[in-house]
This record gives sequence, C-alpha cells and structure tokens, in this order.
Amino acid sequence: MNIGFWGKLQKPIMVLAPMADVTDAAFRRLIAKYGKPDVTWTEFVSADGLCHPEGRKKLLIDLAYTESERPIVAQLFSSKPEKMREAAKLVRELGFDGLDINMGCPDKSVEKQGCGSAMIKNPKIARAVIRAAKEGSGDLPVSVKTRIGYNKNELETWLPELLAEEPAVVTIHARTRKEMSDVPARWEHLAEAVAIRDRLKSKTLIFGNGDALDLADAREKVRSSGCDGAMLGRAIFGNPYLFNPKIKMTDMPVADRLNVMLEHTKLFEELFGGVKNFSVMKKHYKAYVNGFDGAKELRVKLMETESFAQVFEITQNYIQNIKK
Repeated sequence: MNIGFWGKLQKPIMVLAPMADVTDAAFRRLIAKYGKPDVTWTEFVSADGLCHPEGRKKLLIDLAYTESERPIVAQLFSSKPEKMREAAKLVRELGFDGLDINMGCPDKSVEKQGCGSAMIKNPKIARAVIRAAKEGSGDLPVSVKTRIGYNKNELETWLPELLAEEPAVVTIHARTRKEMSDVPARWEHLAEAVAIRDRLKSKTLIFGNGDALDLADAREKVRSSGCDGAMLGRAIFGNPYLFNPKIKMTDMPVADRLNVMLEHTKLFEELFGGVKNFSVMKKHYKAYVNGFDGAKELRVKLMETESFAQVFEITQNYIQNIKK
C-alpha cells in the first residue's frame, strides 16, 4: 500500500477541501501565505476533459499551483478507468504530491457522467477507477473523497469496497447525497467509518468532512470520532487565516481584513483576467464583508463591480471614511 507523504504528517491532519470556483489558484496562494493547511487540494477537474487536447488547454489553469502550497493534491473525476489512467499520468508529470478522486459531488451534470456521488451506486466502476488512477500516477498516493451513502447511510457496504483498493486516504462527508448540505453533518457516522476500517485491518487514513467551524472545532470532531484528520471547506470563505492558530481574522482591524480581500481580488485578476468571470469573486465578498458597521452597504457596492480597479476604489473610500 502506498501512503506516500501522508505517512510523514502529524495527526490530526487538517486539510483544505476542494471547492469549485472557490479554492482556485488565487485563493490557495493567499491561504498558503496566511494560514497554511497540512495539505492543499485543487478544485476538482474532469479527467475526461484533460484527455482531450482542447479540454486540456482550458483545464490546466485549474491545476496551476505554487511551491508554497505543497503538499498539494490534484482532485479529478471520471467514471472511465482509461481516462483516469491517462489523466493520472498528467498529474504525476505536473509534479503533484498526490491524486484524489471525487466520488461525492452531488452536481447533476457530474452525476450524469456516472461521476461524483453517482459512483456510490456503482462500486465495481469506482474500484476500477481507483485502480486505474494508481496505475497512471505511479508512485503518487491515491485518495478518495465521498459521502456516507446515496439515499441512506451505506458505509457498511460502500466503505469496504473502497478500502479493498487500498487508497491512502478516504475523506467522508458526513451526509448522504440526498441530504446535500441541508442537514447537519453527522460525525457519529465517521466513528462508524473508523470502526469499519479498523475491523478490516486497513491502513487507509479516514478523514471527516462537514460543518467544522474552525480548527478547534475540527480537532474536537476528530477526537470524538477517532478520525485521522478533518477536511475544512465552507469555513475558509472570507478567512484565509482559518488554518492559522495564532490569528483570528475576526479580531483583525476592518481595514486589514479588507486589504486581504483586495489582495485576493488582485491575484484573481492577475491569474484569471479574461479567462474566468469576475463574478466568481462575488461569493467571497459576501464572506469578507460581514459583521462590521457599514458592511451591508459596502457589500451591495462590491456586488456591482467588474474589475479590481473598481473594487479597490470602493474599498479605499470605505477605509478612508472609517479612519476619519
């Protein structure tokens, strides 16, 4: 079994969740600078797309990373073993530290391709895809991100199928596909997953995912469930300091928080200007601009912006006013 760099990390291992149009190269650079997680994930990328010359050209931007983000894991999705094998070779060539397979995304367009959460319904294909990823990625550790089940908790049948292929890590979102994120994450099911892993004498690491509010909360959830680590997702919104135990962004002066937002915006425009729609940044503004006097009015103005220059001007005007 190849556990790779995972075996060198101190537990509990705290990692950054892959989130489409959120944890892009710009935001990850900022996170690496202000509050580095133990391991970073890319956004998920279509392995099928990477196997097509035109698709590869468009998708490589989602696999761009800097040395400061290491160890970094590329997350791919596919239901075709041959495509996963080919894309895994590319992941190795690009110098990633690991490869993760998405088997939990509930997006209908992803599921239509037999990918994401749809894989829970087809363990045979899921296992073939893991094997193909291992064959293509050579000595890179392969991991899986999934859910506790599709319509109900299926850990007793689903998890042993995954563990049989000896992935380095299985990250489990503590909700079913049917539940999306509409109910609280049930970490007691993570304790169940750990028990199944131990019963099968598997060396695969089990990470929990869902509703971890901050590092302290994630550590408590790991302690109570017996997991080896936690993956934090939505808590990173508006807070690149999330993995920094020394600084709480909510304790920072408002001007400093807004300057971090400006830095993020500038990076986004430098890396993705003309490639990604500027409106991607708007979901971040909702999180950055919150919980202080005049936040609502400032947020409304930022929602109308289309460039860093406009965001800079509006934000600087606000900062000058609070300094008066």
